Amino acid sequence: MQTLLETAIAYALVCMLVAMAFCAVRLLIGPTAHDRVLALDTLWICGMLLAVVLGLRFGTQVYFEVAILVALLGFVSTIALAKFLMRGEIIE
Repeated sequence: MQTLLETAIAYALVCMLVAMAFCAVRLLIGPTAHDRVLALDTLWICGMLLAVVLGLRFGTQVYFEVAILVALLGFVSTIALAKFLMRGEIIE
Protein backbone atom coordinates (compact mmCIF):
# COMPACT_ATOMS: atom_id res chain seq x y z
CA MET A 1 0.00 0.00 0.00
CA GLN A 2 1.30 3.44 -0.94
CA THR A 3 1.89 6.09 1.63
CA LEU A 4 0.36 9.53 1.39
CA LEU A 5 3.70 11.06 0.34
CA GLU A 6 4.16 8.60 -2.53
CA THR A 7 0.63 9.31 -3.74
CA ALA A 8 1.20 13.06 -3.57
CA ILE A 9 4.47 12.77 -5.48
CA ALA A 10 2.83 10.65 -8.17
CA TYR A 11 0.00 13.18 -8.48
CA ALA A 12 2.51 16.05 -8.69
CA LEU A 13 4.42 14.25 -11.45
CA VAL A 14 1.27 13.76 -13.48
CA CYS A 15 0.28 17.41 -13.00
CA MET A 16 3.74 18.60 -14.08
CA LEU A 17 3.65 16.45 -17.20
CA VAL A 18 0.20 17.76 -18.14
CA ALA A 19 1.35 21.35 -17.60
CA MET A 20 4.43 20.71 -19.74
CA ALA A 21 2.23 19.29 -22.50
CA PHE A 22 0.03 22.42 -22.44
CA CYS A 23 3.13 24.61 -22.55
CA ALA A 24 4.49 22.67 -25.51
CA VAL A 25 1.22 23.13 -27.38
CA ARG A 26 1.27 26.88 -26.70
CA LEU A 27 4.91 27.01 -27.77
CA LEU A 28 4.10 25.39 -31.10
CA ILE A 29 0.87 27.20 -31.98
CA GLY A 30 1.29 30.49 -30.13
CA PRO A 31 0.02 33.30 -32.34
CA THR A 32 2.74 35.78 -31.34
CA ALA A 33 6.37 35.62 -30.32
CA HIS A 34 5.44 36.94 -26.88
CA ASP A 35 3.15 33.96 -26.30
CA ARG A 36 5.93 31.62 -27.30
CA VAL A 37 8.41 33.27 -24.92
CA LEU A 38 5.94 32.98 -22.04
CA ALA A 39 5.28 29.34 -22.91
CA LEU A 40 9.00 28.64 -23.00
CA ASP A 41 9.46 30.36 -19.65
CA THR A 42 6.65 28.32 -18.14
CA LEU A 43 8.15 25.18 -19.65
CA TRP A 44 11.49 25.94 -17.94
CA ILE A 45 9.71 26.42 -14.63
CA CYS A 46 7.80 23.15 -15.03
CA GLY A 47 11.04 21.36 -15.90
CA MET A 48 12.68 22.75 -12.80
CA LEU A 49 9.77 21.69 -10.60
CA LEU A 50 9.78 18.26 -12.24
CA ALA A 51 13.43 17.86 -11.27
CA VAL A 52 12.63 18.87 -7.68
CA VAL A 53 9.77 16.36 -7.47
CA LEU A 54 11.97 13.62 -8.91
CA GLY A 55 14.62 14.53 -6.34
CA LEU A 56 12.03 14.04 -3.61
CA ARG A 57 10.89 10.78 -5.18
CA PHE A 58 14.33 9.19 -5.50
CA GLY A 59 15.99 10.94 -2.56
CA THR A 60 19.15 12.04 -4.34
CA GLN A 61 20.86 15.42 -4.41
CA VAL A 62 21.60 15.29 -8.13
CA TYR A 63 18.07 16.28 -9.10
CA PHE A 64 18.19 19.36 -6.89
CA GLU A 65 21.44 20.44 -8.55
CA VAL A 66 19.83 19.91 -11.94
CA ALA A 67 16.88 22.03 -10.81
CA ILE A 68 19.21 24.88 -9.86
CA LEU A 69 20.97 24.63 -13.22
CA VAL A 70 17.66 24.63 -15.10
CA ALA A 71 16.49 27.66 -13.11
CA LEU A 72 19.65 29.62 -13.94
CA LEU A 73 19.58 28.75 -17.63
CA GLY A 74 15.86 29.46 -17.85
CA PHE A 75 16.25 32.88 -16.24
CA VAL A 76 19.11 33.90 -18.52
CA SER A 77 17.36 32.67 -21.65
CA THR A 78 14.13 34.46 -20.75
CA ILE A 79 15.99 37.73 -20.21
CA ALA A 80 17.82 37.29 -23.54
CA LEU A 81 14.61 36.54 -25.43
CA ALA A 82 12.78 39.47 -23.85
CA LYS A 83 15.64 41.81 -24.72
CA PHE A 84 15.67 40.49 -28.27
CA LEU A 85 11.92 41.04 -28.66
CA MET A 86 12.16 44.59 -27.31
CA ARG A 87 15.27 45.81 -29.15
CA GLY A 88 15.91 43.34 -31.93
CA GLU A 89 19.40 42.57 -30.65
CA ILE A 90 20.86 40.86 -27.63
CA ILE A 91 24.36 42.30 -27.45
CA GLU A 92 24.68 46.06 -27.53
